Amino acid sequence: MGNAQSPQTNSRFITASRAFTQNELEDLKSLFFSLAAQSNSSGKFVSPSVFESFFGLRGPLGERLFDLVTQKRKDQKLTYEDLVIVKGTYEKGTNEEIEEFIYQLLDVSDDGALGRSDLESVLVEILSHVFSSTNNETGFDSHQDAVQIFIRAATFSENDERFTYEDFKHWCTLLPSVRKFLGSLLMPPEVGRPGCQVPRLVYGENIDSHLVLLKKEYGWHIGGALPQHELEEWRLLYHSSINGLSFTTFLGNITRTCSNDGGPTVLIVKDKEGYIYGGYASQAWERHGDFYGDLKSFLFQLYPKASIYKPTGANNNLQWCAVNFSSDSIPNGIGFGGRANHFGLFVSASFDQGHTFTCTTFGSPCLSKTNRVELEVIECWGVGGEEKGSGSHNNNGVKGSVLERFKEDRNMLKMVGLANSSE
Repeated sequence: MGNAQSPQTNSRFITASRAFTQNELEDLKSLFFSLAAQSNSSGKFVSPSVFESFFGLRGPLGERLFDLVTQKRKDQKLTYEDLVIVKGTYEKGTNEEIEEFIYQLLDVSDDGALGRSDLESVLVEILSHVFSSTNNETGFDSHQDAVQIFIRAATFSENDERFTYEDFKHWCTLLPSVRKFLGSLLMPPEVGRPGCQVPRLVYGENIDSHLVLLKKEYGWHIGGALPQHELEEWRLLYHSSINGLSFTTFLGNITRTCSNDGGPTVLIVKDKEGYIYGGYASQAWERHGDFYGDLKSFLFQLYPKASIYKPTGANNNLQWCAVNFSSDSIPNGIGFGGRANHFGLFVSASFDQGHTFTCTTFGSPCLSKTNRVELEVIECWGVGGEEKGSGSHNNNGVKGSVLERFKEDRNMLKMVGLANSSE
């Protein structure tokens, strides 16, 4: 079938075939014959245009993928054997084989020296594909600003020019959405290709979209570290320009309206240096005298560069939410990672200042230009699920009566010394 194959190719085909069940091979055969029919090749091969159209890829990235799939023969003919071999490597191979394939894929200039221009070309195509069905209401100029924030996450070796395999692997950990997209290119787009999901951002019609920090490109970036069911709809719960710089209002809004029974939220801040960053809180913002949370939480940067920092497992100091404590060892406010008074990210209860330090909890650097920051905008989004009613919660976001809260405060203060000594 198709072009004559070398003994080496036939050997690779036999090996790759073993990675599939008989039913999977029959499905691949059906797909190949369908695409070959569209290519008018009498069932012998698939043409580049049909391949790129079916998989929804255009330009340098689509051309580079076709070249790799056809084993760089340059004959413009994709055979059934080619399809099985690449699927066996790219989808059924070891993680190292898949990473190596993606690394080669990024070299769209095919000069053997992966560099900045290659990454820019790939990112332009990724963003164009992901946002092809949306208009450019985010304020980004044809995604060029977004391309640059993702490029800034990359580390280039050899005089800031060459992007090595190790550089690539580190870049993928910082940009999981990019990695998801590049790892699923041979999936038909209509089946919900990983890396293409963009949460629908919901906020009041009276809110000027230019006030909102969370652009669609940012949502796509953050969503790369989240499961599918949390990528459908994100609802704006609090915005400091609209609700005021008030910790009480923040907690009240989150408690009354947060999705999934006070479930996960995305906190985003912009400081007076222009840096934008934040954290994903997997659990509700509820008052505690110590750290709580789980390993689903993470920190992120959005501007001037985009990065995600997941828990390293070094400790369990994940979320922090302290309200109305009078002890210096329990700073009032919300935060992520690190330790009290030295967080990976902290927003004080005054809601106008905070800090960000290098943090072993998430393996994250200082997220801003300086450790101590003055905050300009704070916003919080409810992630996934339906909006809750407001009937069962108080407006100030702290559960229980005043007497119950006072009693809880006293008990917590008595315990905190013991809690701190056990760290």
